[in-house]
Amino acid sequence: MEKSYACWLQYDRINDRNLCEDYRKFCQEVAVKGESVILHSALKELKNGLRSMLDIEPIIYKDEAMEASIIMGTYEQLHLQEYGLDSQLFQKINEEGYLIKTIKKKEKETLLLIGKSDKGVLYAVHHLLRLLQLRESLNQLEFIESPKNQIRMLNQWDNIDASVERGYSGQSIFYDHNKITQNHKRIRDYARLLSSVGINAISINNVNVWKVETKLITHEFLADVAKIADIFRAYGIKTFLSINFASPIEIGGLSTADPLDNEVKKWWKNKAGEIFGYIPDFGGFVVKADSEHRPGPFSYGRDHADGANVLAQALKPFGGIVIWRCFVYNCLQDWRDRSTDRARAAYDHFKPLDGQFLDNVILQVKNGPMDFQVREPVSPLFGALEKTNQMMEFQVAQEYTGQQKDLCFLVPLWKEVLEFDTYAHGQGSAIKKIVDGSLYNAKFSGICAVSNIGDDANWTGHTLAQANLYGYGRLIWNPELTSEELAEEWIRVTFGHDSFLIEQIKQMLLDSWSIYENYTAPLGVGWMVNPHHHYGPSIDGYEYSVWGTYHFADRDGIGVDRTLETGTGYAGQYFSPNKEMYNALESCPDELLLFFHHVPYTHRLKSGKTVIQHIYDTHFKGVAQVEGLIEKWSQLQGKIDEERFTNVSNRLQLQLKNAKEWRDQVNTYFYRKSGIADEENRAIY
Repeated sequence: MEKSYACWLQYDRINDRNLCEDYRKFCQEVAVKGESVILHSALKELKNGLRSMLDIEPIIYKDEAMEASIIMGTYEQLHLQEYGLDSQLFQKINEEGYLIKTIKKKEKETLLLIGKSDKGVLYAVHHLLRLLQLRESLNQLEFIESPKNQIRMLNQWDNIDASVERGYSGQSIFYDHNKITQNHKRIRDYARLLSSVGINAISINNVNVWKVETKLITHEFLADVAKIADIFRAYGIKTFLSINFASPIEIGGLSTADPLDNEVKKWWKNKAGEIFGYIPDFGGFVVKADSEHRPGPFSYGRDHADGANVLAQALKPFGGIVIWRCFVYNCLQDWRDRSTDRARAAYDHFKPLDGQFLDNVILQVKNGPMDFQVREPVSPLFGALEKTNQMMEFQVAQEYTGQQKDLCFLVPLWKEVLEFDTYAHGQGSAIKKIVDGSLYNAKFSGICAVSNIGDDANWTGHTLAQANLYGYGRLIWNPELTSEELAEEWIRVTFGHDSFLIEQIKQMLLDSWSIYENYTAPLGVGWMVNPHHHYGPSIDGYEYSVWGTYHFADRDGIGVDRTLETGTGYAGQYFSPNKEMYNALESCPDELLLFFHHVPYTHRLKSGKTVIQHIYDTHFKGVAQVEGLIEKWSQLQGKIDEERFTNVSNRLQLQLKNAKEWRDQVNTYFYRKSGIADEENRAIY
C-alpha cells in the first residue's frame, strides 16, 4: 500500500555505493535564505527525499552559509555576485521560474537552488529530487526553468456528499457526509504530488453545483475551506471554488440572479469581500452556466459576457478571476434534425462575444467541440477569440477513455492537441501558443483538467493511471516534452530502473490510446457508449437518446455531414487551410472522416480498406492488442511489488472483457446495418 500511495514520490533508497557517495557530498548541509510557508514546504520535502534516498539528515542553516553544500532561496534574498551570477538572469524568467546550478567555491562543490520567488524554490527542490530519483549526475548542472503556462490547474468534480462525478478511484478526499473533511493529511499529500509536477491552481468542488455545495461560499463552510486553502498555499497552489450562478436567489434571499440587476451586483461584491476575508489569496470562481440544466444569464435575456462580468467586477478589487466554461449547448435539441449540431455550439455562443469580457475573465474551452471523446478535432474556438482570455480544458479522468479500468495513456492525445496549427495568424499558430497567452498577448491563460484522483489506496484506481496525472502536470509546465520522455520519466520514478521493465511499460503506455480507439470508436465517430455512466458499448446510446444518435448510421452509410455545402457547416468554423482540409472528403484525415462526412460503408480509406472493413479489422485488432498488454505485464511479475502488480493485472483483465464486448457489439451492429460480410470470415453475429 505504501508504494501505491506514494505514486511517483517513491524516494527509494539508492543502493549504488559510488552514486550514493557522489550525491552525499552535495547534500550534507542545506542553507535556506528567507522565511515563508512555501520555503518551509520546500525544505521539508528536500529533507524527506534526502533521508529516504541517501539516509542523510542534513545540517540546516537558516541563512546564507557559504559552507553549505545546498543553498536555496530567492534571487532577491541571496548575494548573487558571490556565486558569479547576475540578477539580470532572473529578469528573463517568470515568477515561478528557477535556476539550479553547480558551482565550485574554495574547492567545494555547491548546489544553488534559486527561485524567482519562493514558488520557484519549491519547484527547484522537486526538480533536484527528481534528478536523484532518475540517478542523474549532479556535476556541472545548469538548469534555467520557467513554466510555459501561467495557470496550471486541476478541477475536482467532487460533491459534498463525498461522491465524485466521473470519479473512478473512490470517494472524495475533500468531503465527508455533507461536510468538509477534517482529515487533512491526505489533502496535504495530494498538494505534495501536485506541486512536484508544477500544478499551481485547484478548484475543489464539482462544476455542477447543487443545493448544499452552493453554501460553500457562506460562513457555514468558509472557515473549513480556508483550512484547505492553507494547505494548498503552502505548496504554491491557489484555491478556487465552483459557484452556482443562481446563488443570489438560493443563499442570498434575492428574487433574481439577473447579472444587470443592481442588487445582484451588490450581493456578489459583498460575497467576494466575505470570501477574501477568509482566504486572502483566493483564486476566484469556476462557473458552469446555461448548460445541462444549470442556471445562467439566459434566464434573464442576458448573454455570457453579462453573466461573467458581474462576477469579474466583484472579484477584481481582490485580484480574483472568473473561469467561465464554454461547455454550453442545448441538451434538448433534436439530433435528428441535421441542421443542428452540438459541435457548433461553443463557437456559435462565444465567438460573437469576443472582446466583451472583462480582463479578469477566462473562457475555459474543452479540447474538442464535443466532450472528451477518444478522437475528435480540436475546438475551433481556439484562435477565434483574439480579444478574450482563454484556457484549455483537458480531462485526466478517463470518462470516455476507459474510466481507469482500461489503460489509456492520454499524453499523446494532449500533445496532438497542443501541437495542432490553427492558422489563426498564419502558419505556426499552434494551440500551445494560444493557451500560453503568447499568440494574442493574453493577460490570463493556461490549461486545466478534470482530476482523476479519489480515496483509493493508490489514488487513481488503476496504478498506471497515475501516469496521466504525472504526465499532465509535467506537460503543461513544458509542452515541448515528448510523450516518450514523460512516459519513461514516470516509470523510472515510480517503478525503478530495470531496463526491461522500463521498455515493457513504456510500450504499453504509448500504444494504449490507439488500442482503446481501435476497439471502441472508429474514424472519429464517437459517443457509442452506455448513457449516463459512459463505460461499455451502446451503439445508439446517448443521455438524451430520445433525440437519436451521433453516428447517423443507416443501411447505406455512416457519419455526420458537417460540410459547408450539404451539412451543418461546422467545418467552416476553422481557419483556412484546415477548413478546406476537413470540408473535402479527399483531404479529410481518415481518423476524423466520420466526424466530418457521411459516407457509404464501401468508401475506401487512404489505407485502401473500406470503412466497414476498417471497423471490423480494428475491433478485432484492439482485442488482440489488449491480450498483448496482458502478456507484456505478466512478464514483469517479480520486478514489481505484489500489490501494484496485482492491481494492474486485474485491471487488464477487466479491459479485455470490455474490449471483447465492444468488438462483438460494434461489429454485429454494423454487419446487421450494412449487410456486408467481413472479408476475413471471422465470427460476427
